[in-house]
Order: sequence, then C-alpha cells, then structure tokens
Amino acid sequence: MKKSARPVTRPASAASRFPLELEQSNQPLFVRIARALVAEVRRGRLAPGDALPGTRTLAATLGVHRNTVLVAYRELAAEGWIETSRARGTFVSSSLPERALPARRERTREAGFSLRASRRADPLAAEPGPAELALIGGVPDLRLVPTAALARAYRRALREPRIILGYGDARGEPRLRHALAEKLASARGVVVEADDLLITRGSQMALDLCARVLLRSGDVVAVESYGYRPAWRAFESHGAKLVPVPVDEEGLRVDKLAAVGGLRAVYVTPHHQYPTTVTMSAARRLELLELAARAKFAIIEDDYDHEFHYEGRPVLPLASADPRGVVIYIGTLSKILAPGLRIGYVTAPSAVIEAMLRERVYVDRQGDHAIERAIAELLEDGEVQRHALRMRRIYRERRDALAASLHAHLPGVFTFRLPSGGMALWARATRTIDVDAWAARAARRNVIVQTARRFTFDGKPRAAMRLGYAPLDPTQLDRAISILAGCL
Repeated sequence: MKKSARPVTRPASAASRFPLELEQSNQPLFVRIARALVAEVRRGRLAPGDALPGTRTLAATLGVHRNTVLVAYRELAAEGWIETSRARGTFVSSSLPERALPARRERTREAGFSLRASRRADPLAAEPGPAELALIGGVPDLRLVPTAALARAYRRALREPRIILGYGDARGEPRLRHALAEKLASARGVVVEADDLLITRGSQMALDLCARVLLRSGDVVAVESYGYRPAWRAFESHGAKLVPVPVDEEGLRVDKLAAVGGLRAVYVTPHHQYPTTVTMSAARRLELLELAARAKFAIIEDDYDHEFHYEGRPVLPLASADPRGVVIYIGTLSKILAPGLRIGYVTAPSAVIEAMLRERVYVDRQGDHAIERAIAELLEDGEVQRHALRMRRIYRERRDALAASLHAHLPGVFTFRLPSGGMALWARATRTIDVDAWAARAARRNVIVQTARRFTFDGKPRAAMRLGYAPLDPTQLDRAISILAGCL
C-alpha cells in the first residue's frame, strides 16, 4: 500500500472516544467491523489523519479475536480507507476522495425560534483587532507580567486538588478574599470583611450582577456622558433606562443629577474618569454621597485602575467614606496583572452581596479557585504589590514619553492635560479634524487608536482620542505617534 504524506495527527485514538456499533446481519464479523469504521468516517466522527486503536485494543473493546480485527484492517487498507505504519500505527487515510467524506454544511444563520429583543449589538463596543502598535487604554504590558511567580504559585495551588478542583465557596477562594480585604483596607481605606467580598470573573461580571440585583425594567440609571459602553449595555440588558450626565474637569456634574427623576443608581468612575482620566473633586464626591443617601439611590463605583496614580497620593474611593451603605464598589486585578486571568471583585453592604451571591450561583457556580489561590499567594507574599510599584514607575515614564512624542510629531494638533494617573491620555484636537477617518488610515498602517466616538453616549463623533501608553515602550510609542502624524 502506498504511504502518503500525512499531517501531524491527534495523539489520542479518535475511535476509542466512542463505542463502535456493529450492524446485525449475516455478514462475516470482520466485514461488519470494517463497515462500522467506514460509517464513522462518513459521519465525520473519524477524520482523515485520525489514529485508530491498535488491533489488540479494538479486539478487547469489541470482545472478538484479534485476528478478526486484523482481517478487517487489511480489508480497509485494500480499499484505501486506512493507512498503516509499523513505527506509528494505523490511521484514517489522509487522501480520501471528497465523496467519501461527510458533506460540509453551512452553519445555520437564522435560529428556528424567536429571540428576545436585545440592544447589545453595538459595533462601537467591539475592541479593535490586534496590531503591532495598539494605543489602547487600560491594557497592561503583558510582557512584564510575573508569569514565573504566577506559574509556581499555580502549581502549589494544585497540590490540594480536593480543595481547589472541587466545588467551593461561590464568593471565591477564601485566601484571596482575605488578602484583598487587607489590601483594600491598607491601600484604599475601604474596610470590609472577607465575607463581604465577592470574587467575580472580571469587573464586567460584577457589573452584570449589580444590574441583576438592582434593576427592573424601566429603572433609571445615570451614567457619565463619556463613559464605559460595556457597563451601559449590562444595565440596559436588564431593562434600565440610561440618562447621560455631563462630565467636566472635576468629573461628573453631580448638580445635574437632581433633575433626573426616579433615579435608581448612578454609575461613576471617580478616580480616573473613563475615558477622560479626570479625577472627581472632593466637593463633588461629598455632594454625590449626600445626594445618594438622601434620595436613596445606589452609587456603582468602578475603580478600575486605582494602583496607577503618579502625582501625589491617590484619592480614596467613595466607598471609603460610606457609613450609610449607598456604594457598590467594583475593582479588578486585570490592570495590575492581566485581563486574561479574569479576576474582579465587588464589595457592598452584606445584603447586597448576599443577593449577588444568589444570582451568581445560577450564572457561574464559582470562579477558578486554582488561579484565585495562586493570586492570593502572590498577594500574601507581596509579589503583586511589588509588581504594581514597578509598573507604576514604568507607566509614568511611558506617559511622559507619549506626551513628548505628541509634542514632537504633532505640535499644536492636540491639547491635553498630563493625566495624574491611569494608563491613557485624553487628547482633544485643536482644529476641525475627522479623527475617525484619521484613525482608519492609521489602522491600515497597524497603528490602532480609540477615538472619542467609542465613548460618547450618543455614539456621535467628537474631535478627541484616548491614547493608551501602558502596553508600549517609549520607542514603540514614538514610532506609533510618528506613523499617526504621517496619516494626518
């Protein structure tokens, strides 16, 4: 039999993953075995290049003599269905004609049933594709993540499989909750018990849980007029009516909230307003807390990048001055470590956490306790804190490098304030420029920028860009801005 060149095959025997059903007939047993294997190829359960079980293994599985399987394999080889190699084994032939294989079916696009009307479809919410020079705000430099320390901690976590790999507390790994409670108290002034923390798969899950326990159809939620679109969609998907509130150099215009009737909640990013990076002033923070307590609405505080503050001391969260229990506080480790780890958390009055817990168990029984235990160890050992300090220094240097590159390559094109913290810079164009067309030209040269339109409540363009500096080193930042200038 002619041996054809074969692609790398799957290591496990595909045939051993399902029982081989033999038809009931008067044909010899080896013929029925051969026909059953051919049927599996025609059905698509065995593909060209798949390994077949050895003759002894298949004989034992079927309860027949090995010689019977040998004869069946010889029959299949003679017909061109399989190919064999003494060194490697027996495989479904990689050169089967198309007519021998199952017909490819186009994926059905339309569902055979009705769907609930959804407002989630939003092309502006999609993140841009990968590019060599992506000036995306809120994305850390994944090249600098302490992966070796994380891997060691993960291996140690797996030494207790009965604890880590089984069902656990839906609140999250206890060690991680204790470590985060200590971190919040010492670094952010948010004093909570471990049981008042709920670990989530990223901050987006925390936002969805907020919507589930707070909102009914028609409830009013105030949001920043420039803001985080995925949060808006989470609230809308649970029936909320969103009302945009202006943002200026002191953050959310709290004075405008009084005119919003029937307010159920307000969603804010006070530390570094998303996307403009401004910090909410102390006066407005106090005003917002007083108004929420008086009008009995919830404040959903998204503190997504608290660690990265470069000028003076970071401003403490609203949750640190909340004796009347009006703040639901959401944080994440995605900006410190990596978004792929999917570690977020939420703390709130105990009744709120209990309500979220009841919802969470039906959505996602629990998080990944192995990775949670590993990160807890890194927090306990101070590795996360040391990494955050390193990245704070590096990101500050990159912030300054980006500003210098803008001055050098695009003088007079943008006005911007050097952000006191965060991972992005908000730059407003000084003249009439179609920034979306400009961004599209830059994208064709592998430079990705986020224009203001992505963050506006009405989806209309504005002459501004949010330029992230964290994921690129100074040389890359300068090259990106040089290319961006060439596209203007």
